[in-house]
Amino acid sequence: MSNVPTAIISDVHANAEALKTVLADIEARGIKRIICLGDIIGYGPDPLECVDLVREHCEWSLMGNHDFSVLYEPTNFNPGAEAAAYWTRAQFDAEPNAAMRAARYEFLGQLRVRVVETVPGSGMNGSGGEPLSLLAVHGSPRRPINEYIFPDDCMTAPDKVSTIFERVQRVCVVGHTHVPGVFSEEPEFYPPAELTDGTYRFDEEKAIINVGSVGQPRDLDPRACYVVMHPDRAEFVRLEYDVAATANKIKSVSQLSGWLGDRLFEGLRGGEGG
Repeated sequence: MSNVPTAIISDVHANAEALKTVLADIEARGIKRIICLGDIIGYGPDPLECVDLVREHCEWSLMGNHDFSVLYEPTNFNPGAEAAAYWTRAQFDAEPNAAMRAARYEFLGQLRVRVVETVPGSGMNGSGGEPLSLLAVHGSPRRPINEYIFPDDCMTAPDKVSTIFERVQRVCVVGHTHVPGVFSEEPEFYPPAELTDGTYRFDEEKAIINVGSVGQPRDLDPRACYVVMHPDRAEFVRLEYDVAATANKIKSVSQLSGWLGDRLFEGLRGGEGG
């Protein structure tokens, strides 16, 4: 009873190949609870399928900046990201089943901006310590939808990181940058490769955990990424999936930039809209 894991996914970006691979791995691990930190759609070729999968499998999801852009308007996106947002919206509008079309838009409209809960199982007998407060946002505790927390901020903007940590009671989980790892208050950033067995064990310090991206990693590792949250630790998981299948789908859509497919092979970073 004390070991109650939760799978935390983020930044699917309409990549059904990656999402289905991750969901299969979660099921194989026997994990029953999944939450999503947003950006279900945007950039990728399978927005409707990904929304339907998240609706079916996730207990709740947050609103990311790309979800917001499709529901409302793209803001601070470059032309490629903006075009992808409008194309994505057109896919929602083209759904011939009126009830399904309305249900998907209702789902987007009800996405939450922030969630505060307790790390499941923490504080129970056998898990050790007190219950851990968990804050979940897409971007940052200051600006939940849009603010990036970059690893480089620890060096170039330590005051920014310090101010953000003031809004964290204990543990915070984020996405948005697509770069997995753990921020500490020093501030320091630890990518999964620098953690023993790719696992961060909770101690007395505050932590902000970026769970990485399912559908568009940007840490030079093209494998899908997600986190399994245990009562006493956060475990990063990387999975290979059929990148070529997604890239080819992207390239078959004239409104989507071919670069969005190309960069999936290398896990490249890019600044266009998050």
